[in-house]
Order: sequence, then C-alpha cells, then structure tokens
Amino acid sequence: MINSSTLVKATVVSCITVAGFGQVQAATSLAVATDSVADFTATVQPTCDSAGRCHLQVTPGQLLAKAESLIQAKDYQAALPLVDALGQVPELQMQQQFLAGYIAIETGDVDGAIEKFRSILDENPGQTRVRLELARAYLMTGKEASADYHFRLAQNDENLPDEISQTIRNTRSILRDQRVWRFSFDVGFAPDTNINGATNAETIDINFGPIKLPLQLDEDARERSGIGQTAGFSGGIRVKANDRLALLFDADSKIINYKGEAADDIVIQVAAGPELRIARYASLSLQAVGLQRWYGGRLATREYGGRLGYQQALSEGQRLGFELDARRTESQLSDSYSGWQLGANATYEHLVGKSLIASASLFARRDLLNADGFSSFNYGANLGIGGELPLGLNAGVSASISRSEFDAPLLLYSTEKRQDWRGFARAYVGSRKIKFLGFSPSIDYNYSRVDSNYGLYEMSRHRVNFKLARYF
Repeated sequence: MINSSTLVKATVVSCITVAGFGQVQAATSLAVATDSVADFTATVQPTCDSAGRCHLQVTPGQLLAKAESLIQAKDYQAALPLVDALGQVPELQMQQQFLAGYIAIETGDVDGAIEKFRSILDENPGQTRVRLELARAYLMTGKEASADYHFRLAQNDENLPDEISQTIRNTRSILRDQRVWRFSFDVGFAPDTNINGATNAETIDINFGPIKLPLQLDEDARERSGIGQTAGFSGGIRVKANDRLALLFDADSKIINYKGEAADDIVIQVAAGPELRIARYASLSLQAVGLQRWYGGRLATREYGGRLGYQQALSEGQRLGFELDARRTESQLSDSYSGWQLGANATYEHLVGKSLIASASLFARRDLLNADGFSSFNYGANLGIGGELPLGLNAGVSASISRSEFDAPLLLYSTEKRQDWRGFARAYVGSRKIKFLGFSPSIDYNYSRVDSNYGLYEMSRHRVNFKLARYF
C-alpha cells in the first residue's frame, strides 16, 4: 500500500526554496557568532577582539541564503541558530517562520511546525508553499481531513508545476480512500427574532361561505423572539471493504432549546450504506436514511428512505456532486402532513484564488402528502463563497432563493392555490487563532423570509448564533 505521507514528502515538497515569498529588502547587518557559522562564506571575513572572540557581520540576504543551503544539505542543527538570528529582521519574519517550521517538521516537532505554518497563513492565506507544508504536517499527525482541505486549496495555484499538481491530486485520492472517521461538535447560544417561524400579522382573512371574515390571531400563532441554547454534532465512519468498496455510517444532530418548550427543536438523522469508487476521482454512494424530529417537547416527524449520491473531483480542486433523495414522512401532528418527499440537487464547487471556495447549486423537492393543500413542488438555487482570510479569520456568505407551488388551495383561507417565494441569506466569521480547550469561536448570522399569497404563512426571521466548535 502506498504511504501517503511518504508520497507527499518525497514529491510535493522536494525543494526548500523560499523565492516565492518575494525579494529580500533588508540591508541591515547582523552579528553572528562564528562558532555557529563556521566557514560561513568566503566573501565575509570575521572581526576579532583582543580576547580572541570573533564575529561575522553579514547582511540578512547572506544569512538567509546560508540558512537555506544548510537546510538543503539537511544540516538542521547548524541552520537553526541562523534561522533564529533571522528573527531580528522584521522584513524576513515570514521566511524565518517558514524555515523554523520546516526544521521543526524535519526534526520531529510536528506540532511546532503546524503552529509556525498556521501563523504564516493566518496573515497571508495565499502562500501555497506554506500550505503544502502545513498539509504534510497534518498528514503526519493523522489529521487527514485537514490535510486534504489544505492540499485542495494549494492545488488551485496555477503556478504549480504539472507534476506537483498531479501528485497533490493523487495524494488527495489516497487520503479520501483511506479516511476512516470524522467528527465535529459545537455549542452556543442564538438570539432569534422569530423562534416559532410564524407570521407577524395580527389578523388573517378566512372564508366563511361566500364572505371573508377577519380572524384575530392569538399570541402563540404569531412570531415570538427569544434566545436559545444550541448544540450539534456531525460524524461519520468509513469502513473499507476492498480497493473499490466501502461502507459509510453517518450521523448528524441539531438541538435548540428556548425558555419553556413550545419552540424547542431537536433533529437527529442517521444514514448507512455502501460507497463504490467507479473511477480514480469519482464515487457513487447509496444509503438508507432515517430521521426523527421533536418539536415543542413532543415527537413531530419520523422519516425513512434512501439517498443516492455521486461525487466527482475535477482538475485543480474543483468538485461536482449530485444527490437524489426519497423518503416517507410520518407526521405525529396531523396525518395531513404524512406522505412522500422526493428531492434532487446538483452542486459545483470552484476554488477562487488560493484560499476561497465558491459553490453553486440547483435543487428541487416534491412533497406528495396526504392533503393536496400541503403537497407542493419547490425549486431554487443557492450561491456561496467562503474560506480563509487574513488576520486568522474564516468567513463566508451564501444566499438562496426558491419558489413553492402547492397542489390545491386551503379553502379555509383562499380559493387560490398557495404560492410562496422563499429567501435565505447567511454570513459567518470565525477565528482560527483563538482556541479554548480546542474549540474555535464563530458568529453565524441567518436571515430567512417567506412571501406568500396566504397571509398566515408570510414571515421573516433574523437569527445570530454565537458558538464554539471543535473538529476532530
């Protein structure tokens, strides 16, 4: 079996040049003890005092060049004091951190190397050379998902030689094939302007024979604000049966708790089934799916069915995916909401620059429920972009718009069929620098809106989620 760590080390990061960081501008002279730089250069002569102590006066450029040559020769002990001395030159801070990180990874201090490389990318996320080394370091610590993420971003650099781009692509294929498990967990709190997703209208019109009469809505039927406590997890296990076949087990949950229990919402979904690799960079999966939702302190919905997925990795880190989903819904609130749900979506992801991922998707869903007035066809599109920014931030924005058309009118409210326009927008920002017990903080803002020809279903909602998340 190919060792992915050896593959990356031997091919992707076979050189030690830092020319990609830009030209050295410093002209300051540095004093370096001669016992640490014996035979430093034939062009620089030492100066000695009366006590026999000798020093060399070298420029930062000379010091950097000598440090690089020692590292290329794998003489890390001799290179280390030179790299430390480079820390005196603010203009060379990036080069100094990179060389220090490279020495750390080559001498077994992988955690120290990750800290150095991560520090550079926090301020300069476009440094492909550093990102490759960070990916290699994550690979050596067994964090294959993190390694694959950084290899994917590095792969988008158009200046990479073809052979290195191909090696990265092959390595990512190996990583995906060997990945065993994933898990993430988050906790937080969320101020929300509309915790029950209801209308703000005080009255709605109802049909009373040929006459429309206004109906006063009570407080429970109108929007209410609140602050909820949130938690969630997402995990999966991939058990490899042979070179082409694996078994997938996935579980996800979202929990939100408000004062009282009328708007409490808990969703748990599990899925299991085979994944077949049909080509080097393409796979097909078929999973049985089960979901339960509790709302307002009681079981609201059970769903069971299956989904078929296709994933294709394209050149330069792009990705294409399709999914079909069919499931039976059993509502515990009313039999009118029970029936079948059929869904489909297609997603394309494209790397932008060296640190951002843009996505576009089309989706459609058909609800075939027992009551025609609640059966509908929904279709729409979603756009988003996000990734790493300077100052150690992760951030992104996304938006979607969709149209819902219902099969029959709800005669209590109207003789017309219900039609909705639905909009959703999201913006988030999180810090890679700040850690608390391994958790990273983030702020997530969501806005949703429904415009309907039925006043009862019109609503808008603002929600801000402050959370701490940890990824394993």
